Amino acid sequence: MSQQHHYKTNLRDIEFNLFEAYRTHDYLGDAPFEHMDEETARDVLREIDRLAREDFAASFVEADRTPLELNHGEIELPYGVKKSLDAIYEGGWDRISFPAELGGFAAPPSLGWAVAELLVGANAGVYFYISGGLMAAVLAEEGTPDQIERFAKNGIERQWGGTMVLTEPDAGSDVGAGTTKAIQVDGDTYHLEGVKRFITSGEEDYHENIVHLVLARPEGAAPGTKGLSMFVVPKFLVNDDGSLGERNGVFCTGLEKKMGIKGSSTCELSFGQTTPAVGYLVGGVHDGIRQMFRVIENARMLIGVKSAATLSTGYLNALEYATERKQGAHITQATDKTAPRVEIINHPDVRRMLMEQKAHAEGLRALAYYGSWIQDQARRFPDDDAWERRNDLLLPLIKGYSSEKAYYLLSQSLQVFGGSGFTMDYPMEQYIRDAKIDTIYEGTTGIQALDLFFRKIVRDQGATLTSLSAEMMEMVKGGGGDDPFEVERELLGVALEELQSLMNAMIGPLMASQSNPEEIYKPTLHANDLLESLAEVVIAWLLLRHAEIAHISLGGGDDAFYEGKIASARYFARTVLPKLKLRRELAEAEDGGLMAMPVESF
Repeated sequence: MSQQHHYKTNLRDIEFNLFEAYRTHDYLGDAPFEHMDEETARDVLREIDRLAREDFAASFVEADRTPLELNHGEIELPYGVKKSLDAIYEGGWDRISFPAELGGFAAPPSLGWAVAELLVGANAGVYFYISGGLMAAVLAEEGTPDQIERFAKNGIERQWGGTMVLTEPDAGSDVGAGTTKAIQVDGDTYHLEGVKRFITSGEEDYHENIVHLVLARPEGAAPGTKGLSMFVVPKFLVNDDGSLGERNGVFCTGLEKKMGIKGSSTCELSFGQTTPAVGYLVGGVHDGIRQMFRVIENARMLIGVKSAATLSTGYLNALEYATERKQGAHITQATDKTAPRVEIINHPDVRRMLMEQKAHAEGLRALAYYGSWIQDQARRFPDDDAWERRNDLLLPLIKGYSSEKAYYLLSQSLQVFGGSGFTMDYPMEQYIRDAKIDTIYEGTTGIQALDLFFRKIVRDQGATLTSLSAEMMEMVKGGGGDDPFEVERELLGVALEELQSLMNAMIGPLMASQSNPEEIYKPTLHANDLLESLAEVVIAWLLLRHAEIAHISLGGGDDAFYEGKIASARYFARTVLPKLKLRRELAEAEDGGLMAMPVESF
């Protein structure tokens, strides 16, 4: 097959989520989304679907197999990558979610994430180069008036690149251990000194300028994350009239050679080694970690959407292959040597693998789009912080669960192809390589799980989770006389009880750790189990909601699609939810013995 056209989208399911499940058209065209009505939104989706499959996906292979090289601090992107980026910028699609006053389409988050799914699934490594707009949008809200004019508005208008710069070689995920320092020169102007690592799009030659948002510690500031401030550090200084000035003292001094997303330049950046690296304190206030989390939370959502998109195209590629590839006789005729060969989708194990992929691909999309709908509501009702709290609860699930399940299930997509999937004739091996990073960056799955337990549940005293659980219980109590989903509702109810028992098994030792610190081992050893269990309960609930809509819609001319939605919900409820029982039993039996094991015994 031509991998230029590797990408298979599921626009039908995207539209189902947006317009049938979450009914975004009920508020499109009204404030604060008055610039984007339903007809325009559907037009956007159709055009982005085409662009993603054709122009943007065209450099998928070239980006992967044309090694980037660092020459004298500069990195030249391949021609095809630049052409793919041209397709985005020429249509202004990088501005889809920006407010109108910044030259954007003012789309709601739900539509913005749908556009992101289509593009990041087509060519993830290349999509990351479009991050400059996000940095500019954050600056537009957090920066001083001068920073907004100089970097945010110029950055959007002139399509500059942008990066988030946190990680240091010796600190890793422990951001608060960073040692990059900021030396005050005058007012909000500082000189930065230090080395940062794993900086996505840290250097490239496509954009005329790159705006780095950098965490650094001003001299004399407190240790830990609270002592960090955020600075704007442009690749080229910007003059008062908006023109580019001298080269700033931030240079790429290393280029990572990676397992996947090879088309994305992942850089070591050095600040102030040979010439001063001029940075400007964002907003004139030392509030770095809060400001940077505006970017981090967006990035975590993007990774969850990327994972869902990659699994979706992996599944659809496997499905197509399974309907075309003939091999072996039907299992009911296995002993008949003269029986005709059948398409492999007729073999039980292949069908099982495909159904597991389908249910999870639709489930991960449902989870991401539910999260995006919540973000819409937070914009519509800014005075009600319950929406933001629920968004905070969902983010670790969207990022952590989606990345783990997508990576695992993409191996099943490859498995459907057999030996052919292991070759570069098909996109499967690249999908897997490109997907692995999703479980690692923007906070590993373990970090997401700890964030979920300690910050999003315990610190919140369970209020947001309790509210969500109450809504899910309404689904359990639903139905009626001739309920086609009686079994699934019962399974969801049992799963909710198991989830609560798992929580109880973790909260007890947490409370006991106040007097016996080693008790903290017990809940933290099962934090990933909690993340996985909560995500699966939420997904089962969402898929069951989708199945109810699909059941009502049968007979309207799209029955194959709706029957598929019902099948996904049934499969997920019946094969995934029962796993919560084992996780609960393991948490209840936890004795913390693993932490007592001598290091030498590993």
